[in-house]
Amino acid sequence: MKWRRITLETTSDYEALIADMLCELGFDGIEISDSVPLSEADAAKMFIDIPPELDESDNSARVNCYIEMDADVNEKLSVIKNGLEDLSLFMDTSQVKVTVSETEDKDWMNNWKEFFKPFRVGEDILIMPTWESSDDIKPDDKVIKIDPGTAFGTGSHETTKLCMLALKKYLKKGDEVLDVGCGSGILSIAAKKFGAAKCLGTDIDENAVNVSYENAEVNGLETGDGLSFLCGNIISDAEFRTECGKYDVVAANILADIIMPLSDVISENMKQGAVFISSGILNTREKEVTDRLLSNGFDVMEVLRMGDWVGIVAGKQKQEA
Repeated sequence: MKWRRITLETTSDYEALIADMLCELGFDGIEISDSVPLSEADAAKMFIDIPPELDESDNSARVNCYIEMDADVNEKLSVIKNGLEDLSLFMDTSQVKVTVSETEDKDWMNNWKEFFKPFRVGEDILIMPTWESSDDIKPDDKVIKIDPGTAFGTGSHETTKLCMLALKKYLKKGDEVLDVGCGSGILSIAAKKFGAAKCLGTDIDENAVNVSYENAEVNGLETGDGLSFLCGNIISDAEFRTECGKYDVVAANILADIIMPLSDVISENMKQGAVFISSGILNTREKEVTDRLLSNGFDVMEVLRMGDWVGIVAGKQKQEA
C-alpha cells in the first residue's frame, strides 16, 4: 500500500529532539537519516567492522514519519507545527523544513526480497528463499530454505559461505554442533543437513531464535533433541555456557570484535579435539584474531578466504597427560 511520508529537514544536532517529539505526538515509522560518521564505540555496539565513509562537514539530517493515504494530512501538519513551536524553547525551529511526499506502492519492510534469489554455495548446497522455487535442484543437493525475516542471515554474504563450506568440510556424521549467533538459523540447519546428530543455535536476540525455529520447520527439521535454539549471551553468561554443554564443532559467523572475546571462553563448550570455525573477519583483522586464538590455546588448522573476508578453522589443543 502507499503511504504519505512527512519529512522534517534539520541538522544532526536536533534530530533526536524532533524524533522524540514525533513519537510523543503519536506518529509511526519514524526514521532518521544523517551524515554523522559512527564513532568506534558506536560501531562496536552495532557489530560494524567498517563504518561508512561520510562527509563530516555535512551536518544535515532528515527525520521521516509515515501516515496513511486517507489521513488528513493538513491536520497532521498542524500537529507537527504546534510540536515545533513547543520545541522552539530548546532549538531554532525556524530552519526546519517540512515536506510531504508519497512512498512507492511497495511494502518497504519486504521489498528487499526481490533481490534474494536461489544461489549455490559450493557445488551441492542450494540456498533458496522460502517464497521462491528453482529448476536447478540436483539429486545430491543439500537444499536450505530460508526466510531471514528481521534476523541476520540469508547466506549470500561471503562470511556465511565461508562458515558453511568449513562446516561441510570438517563436520563428521554424528557430530554435535554449537552455532553461536545463529541469526536466521541457516548454519544450524546446514549442519543438520550435513549429518550432525545434534545442533544447538544460540543468539542474544529473541527474535533470531524465533525466526530460526520457523526456518527449521520450513526445512522439515523437527526441533527437540536434534535441533534447538536458545536466547542468551554465551560470552558473558557463565551459567548459560554451562547450560549449552559441549560440542564436537562450534561455528560462529559474527565479527572479529565478538569472535576474539568468544575465543577466551568457548573452550568450555568444546569436547577434546573439537573444531572452532569462525567467520565474519575482515582480512585486515586476520592476524589480530589469529593471535588471540593462539593465545587461548588453539591450533590454527586452516584459513579460508573469500573477497575481503576470512574464515578461520581452529582446533582445541589436547591437554598434556
